[in-house]
Amino acid sequence: MSSLQMSSTPAAGLARAVRHRPRRRGDGATAWLFAAPATALLGVFLVLPFLMAVVLSFTNKRLISAEELGTNYVGWRNYARLIEDEAFWAALKNNFLFVAIVAPLQSIFALLLAVLVNKPLAGSHLFRTVYFMPVATTMAVVAVIWSLMYAPDGGVVNRFLGFVSFGFMAPQDWLRDPAWVLYAVMVLSVWQGVGFQMLVFLAGLQSIPADLYEAAKLDGATPWQQFRFITVPMLKNTTIFVLITTTIYAFQLYTQVQVIASSGTAAPIDSFRTVVMLMVHEGFGSGKIGYASALSVFFFVLVLAISMLQRLLLKEERAVA
Repeated sequence: MSSLQMSSTPAAGLARAVRHRPRRRGDGATAWLFAAPATALLGVFLVLPFLMAVVLSFTNKRLISAEELGTNYVGWRNYARLIEDEAFWAALKNNFLFVAIVAPLQSIFALLLAVLVNKPLAGSHLFRTVYFMPVATTMAVVAVIWSLMYAPDGGVVNRFLGFVSFGFMAPQDWLRDPAWVLYAVMVLSVWQGVGFQMLVFLAGLQSIPADLYEAAKLDGATPWQQFRFITVPMLKNTTIFVLITTTIYAFQLYTQVQVIASSGTAAPIDSFRTVVMLMVHEGFGSGKIGYASALSVFFFVLVLAISMLQRLLLKEERAVA
C-alpha cells in the first residue's frame, strides 16, 4: 500500500470519489425535474407578483376609483413622491432602528440559549420545548397578549418593574408613549422569535467535533476560552445565516405594530409605523396601488442590498474536502 493510500481517510476518499465522479447525461434534466414544482410555485407566488409590482409602480393604478377607472403611465413620479414623503422616511427610520437593535440582540440571546440547552443537564429537552413554544404561537396572538401585559394599570410588566424597583418606578403607558412604543414592540418580537434562531445555533453546536473541546481541556483552556476560540469560530457560517435571516424578518415587521395600531389606544402612528405597514395602508387603505408598488420595489431593493452587504462583509468559510 502506498504512503498516499495510507494517509487518506475513508471520508476523504469518499469525498474525492464523489467529486471526481463523471456526470451522466441525464443528471441535469433529473435535477430540474425534481426542482420544477418548487420553481413553479416560486415563480407564480413570488417572482410574478414582484414583476407586476415593478410595472404598477410606474402607473397611477388604483383599486376602485369613481374618478379614475383607467391606468395611466406616470413614469418616475411615484418614486419622486416617495422621496418627498415624510411618512415614508419616518417609517424607514423605525425599520432601521428596529433592525439595528433586534437582529444582534436576538442572535446573541439565541446563541446563549443554545449553549445552555446543549449541555447534558437534566430537563434540557423540556427547556428546548419551552423556549421554542413562542415561535409556534401566531404573532397576532402574541401581540394581543403582550398588549395586555403592557397595560398601564394592572399590567404584568408594570407590576414586575414596580416589584424589582421596590415601588420607586412609576407605571409606564408603554403603548401610548411615543418614546417607548417601538421598544415595547422590540421586546415582544425578540421573545417570540428567539426560539427559532436558538434551534439553528443548536444544530450548529452539535456539529462541532467534541475532540476539539477535549483537546482544549487538556491544554488547560477555561470554558470562556473554549467558547471564544472554538465555539464562535466554528459557528461562523451559522451566525451569518442567522444574522441575514433575522435582518430580513425584522425588516418585514408588520403584524405586531398593526395589532397595536388597531387597538385604538396606541401612540401617534409615526412613532412606530413601518414601511410594510405604510405599503398596506397606501395600497389597500387609500387604494393607491401604483404608489404602494413603488414603495414595495424600493424597499425590496434596499433590503436586498443590505443582505448582500452583510453576506459580503461576513464571508462564509468553505469546508475543505
